[in-house]
Amino acid sequence: MKKKMVALATAVAAFSGSAFAADLPARTYTKAPVVEAPLSWTGLYLFGGAGGGVWNSDINAVTNPGGVPLTAIQQMGGHGWFGTVGAGYDLQFNGSWVVGIFADGQFGSLRGSINDNFVGLTGSEKLRDTWAVGARLGYLVAPNVFSYVNAGYTQSGWSGSQLGATTGGAAVATTPSFNRQGWFVGGGFENNLNLFGVSPPGWFMKTEYRAAYFDEATLPESLIGRSVPTGISDTFKPFVQTISGALVYRFNWAGPVIAK
Repeated sequence: MKKKMVALATAVAAFSGSAFAADLPARTYTKAPVVEAPLSWTGLYLFGGAGGGVWNSDINAVTNPGGVPLTAIQQMGGHGWFGTVGAGYDLQFNGSWVVGIFADGQFGSLRGSINDNFVGLTGSEKLRDTWAVGARLGYLVAPNVFSYVNAGYTQSGWSGSQLGATTGGAAVATTPSFNRQGWFVGGGFENNLNLFGVSPPGWFMKTEYRAAYFDEATLPESLIGRSVPTGISDTFKPFVQTISGALVYRFNWAGPVIAK
């Protein structure tokens, strides 16, 4: 009798356990959460973009040789557009500070005028390209927004000019193309690219202002079609201001990480 009772109790317990297990909800599985990796501005980057600028220059006609002024100094200028490319490396330190080095080039046409008022001649002068190497220092006003100042060495390439009468007429003299070196200061800000609420990993955009001061050049005039000097030179001391926008790609910028 005892054996029958034990067997019956065992069967009831097994049936009850199975029924209870059947009433439990099925086990569910959830994906691991997506966690943003810590952001770091340390690393290499490349950039390319476009901008506009203006230049001004103090110009004077002087004797050649000797450099004796023939006219009062006047100021001429020009403006135009350019493309820019470059590369750099940044290092983030002390939490929100960033320091870096960079090199870039600007290629385009900032066209203006150059005059010789002593004999009444005028021509076109064009800034063709500019190269620069420098350093920048800034602060992260937000984890993905960098405000900075920069400074460094720069060199510029200018076209030659054909000079004709200021009242119109054929060109009668030329000045040579030339390069000039100098220094620059500027600043800007950089932030991650956001397109309709989507931020592609590694892509940023920056906007920058730059002021460049170049050494004075003395440009001898020669008669058109000959290498005969006119005995007059034009002094040219340019100051260039530019504003540019560029897309930046940072190779080390962290994307989202799936938590284990």
